[in-house]
Amino acid sequence: MAGDEAFDLGGFLPYLLNQAAEATSRDFQATYRAAYGFTRTQWRVLANLGKFGSMTARDICRITHMDKTKVSRAVAGLETEGYLTRAPSPQDRRAEILSLTVAGRAAFDDLGLRAISYDAALRAELGPDLAGQLDALLRRLIGRGGLELPAED
Repeated sequence: MAGDEAFDLGGFLPYLLNQAAEATSRDFQATYRAAYGFTRTQWRVLANLGKFGSMTARDICRITHMDKTKVSRAVAGLETEGYLTRAPSPQDRRAEILSLTVAGRAAFDDLGLRAISYDAALRAELGPDLAGQLDALLRRLIGRGGLELPAED
């Protein structure tokens, strides 16, 4: 390696971002696991169906960047527990349209309120200035990577 610089994983920004995402995700995971027994992938599937409405598992994989095998397992578990249904896609007979059931919508609404509280507490801990700066920086990095965030309601 040229010069005196050695790679420091602990100072590598992508590593720090990943660790921060993992820490906050695990922290909120306690909420949906205790309330509904959901895995992280099940929560993400439910959250996307709640936010965007009915869609295919492929759509969920594209939006969330999750592995199709994990999404498939999450969908099966949510269906078994009565939180979502599957219906054949009119456009593609190989695909199924996933939709939240009444119970799935209720779980999404409940967890959405809890997510709002979690987010508010996290932002309060950071303080409004730092939270606003972090929000802007993260959005900038997401855009730099060519990704998009869901449209605001």
